[in-house]
Amino acid sequence: MSDNIKEIESYSCTVLHPEPVEKAKSAILGESRLAALAEFFRLFADPTRLSILTSLAVTELCVCDLSETLGMSQSAISHQLAGLRRARLVKARRDGKSMYYSLDDEHVHELLAIALEHLAEEGRG
Repeated sequence: MSDNIKEIESYSCTVLHPEPVEKAKSAILGESRLAALAEFFRLFADPTRLSILTSLAVTELCVCDLSETLGMSQSAISHQLAGLRRARLVKARRDGKSMYYSLDDEHVHELLAIALEHLAEEGRG
């Protein structure tokens, strides 16, 4: 165990700081918002869904293209896309008989970019 972890584990606090505590309490979300946020981030916690999102971050693709890109069955890709669409992380566009998928909006691009940038800063990405 590192010295920093030992220091944190043995630290005890006996003085409350009312202003920061109140500020922190006011920032806590209600149960339904917390549940929605947890579900939103759960979708990012799967390597397959992240592979789909990062592929769609660079170009629009149909299910066939995603299947070839990721080496997965079309039904597995379609299943993942359905969840990503429900969460408004990806959107679909019909062209004839084909459906093309892309990231829903710039916010999804930004979330991925920020996460990758954060990991790179830490030397983990």
